[in-house]
Amino acid sequence: MHIIPMLLKEMEQEAQTTRKMLACIPEDKYDWQPHPRSMTVRALATHIAELPGWVTVALTTSELDFATSPYAPVQLTNNTDLLAYFEKTLADGRVHLEKATEAQLADMWTLRNGEQIFSTSSKAEVIRMTYCQIVHHRAQLGVFLRLLDVKIPGSYGPSADEMPLK
Repeated sequence: MHIIPMLLKEMEQEAQTTRKMLACIPEDKYDWQPHPRSMTVRALATHIAELPGWVTVALTTSELDFATSPYAPVQLTNNTDLLAYFEKTLADGRVHLEKATEAQLADMWTLRNGEQIFSTSSKAEVIRMTYCQIVHHRAQLGVFLRLLDVKIPGSYGPSADEMPLK
């Protein structure tokens, strides 16, 4: 079984849903957050848009150390820029995955903050975790949007907003 074609297929399938979710964010609600411990819509959407870039990071490095590479999200203020950023990170991740080898996917990759190791996994597992993170945070965004009374697009079929009322 070849893993890379499956990962590429999943990447594209999840990108279709992610585009729909990011596109329906009301631009006047970028700074809204449902709770003080929650991210703002802007922070959450930016994180979703940057996550395909983790495929590149996993394939081109052996680790990510937040102590030496602190997290610095890009500043986005509208859906056009948000979607463009998503397409950029997606294309970069796709290019690196297309060039990868099956053997490379078995190499280990570490996520750390200095001496504190959060995880050490194969690069294939990191890529799958990245996809899971996209789905997870997209679901969070769906809750945020629901609380803002925004119609939610379907993910793996129609959403309740796309179905007729009974």
